[in-house]
Amino acid sequence: MRTYLDHLTVERGLSANTLTSYRRDLDRYVTTLTAGGVADLGSVTPGHVVGYVVALRGGDADHPPLSAASAARAASAVRGLHRFAVREGLVADDVSRDVRPPVPPRRLPKALDVSDVERLLAAAGEASALEVRDRALLEFLYGTGARISEAVGAAVDDLDLDEGTALLHGKGGRTRLVPMGGYACTALRAYLTGARIELAAAGRGTPRVFLNARGGPLSRQSAWTILRRTAGRAGLPVEGPRAVSPHTLRHSYATHLLDGGADVRVVQELLGHASVTTTQVYTLVTVERLREVYATAHPRAR
Repeated sequence: MRTYLDHLTVERGLSANTLTSYRRDLDRYVTTLTAGGVADLGSVTPGHVVGYVVALRGGDADHPPLSAASAARAASAVRGLHRFAVREGLVADDVSRDVRPPVPPRRLPKALDVSDVERLLAAAGEASALEVRDRALLEFLYGTGARISEAVGAAVDDLDLDEGTALLHGKGGRTRLVPMGGYACTALRAYLTGARIELAAAGRGTPRVFLNARGGPLSRQSAWTILRRTAGRAGLPVEGPRAVSPHTLRHSYATHLLDGGADVRVVQELLGHASVTTTQVYTLVTVERLREVYATAHPRAR
């Protein structure tokens, strides 16, 4: 298993969070096999794999039932392990080949209305260095569609405010150059020439754009807290199914681009999606909005 995880790290370039999830899933798989008297991968049968996948959804004394999405991820980790074992000549057959993982329900991304985004950004304030930072962070997230990890990982040299572009470092070591709007550039320029200098004085020096109160790099958790706190100040939901989350501005960015007429392939490139299929879920959001407008505006809709 360790060799497989090393392969995912070096050859596939999976993120640290994904690797942590895969390691946890595979540890559970190996523990289940061992408890069933299976000592090595060569002794695993299709029945073992099927039984494990079924158990993921049902849970057991030590593990609560997993959602369809989490069970699908765990099943993917197991199938990947068996395929890897075959390619490496460790076993003769892939016993997981015909095992199908649970299919997660297709969920539409949550997106804010443009007016709600404007309320959120306005609520960040500009009265202190931290508020200027918060405003710059939120403008950056909405202005580029960056993932929260891409935002907190951005370096000052990744920004070109004169050209209005940002270099984002995405999943799997992939990078992409994306445009930034005038609002994002203005907020970042105000932050970099004032508030960041003030915050950096308390630290030991870091190239990261967004800093915490001690002058160190802002963490993903802190960025989430900033978003949640600002959303509450703006009167937006912070609890329940419609709560503003770290991905909310990214979802809103994509949805508003498509609503404005952007081609789905362009949005795919801007978001850094490897497949256009991932991006196409946003088109469902815009179709739903079109249906709502049609239902209320067309005289023969009912």
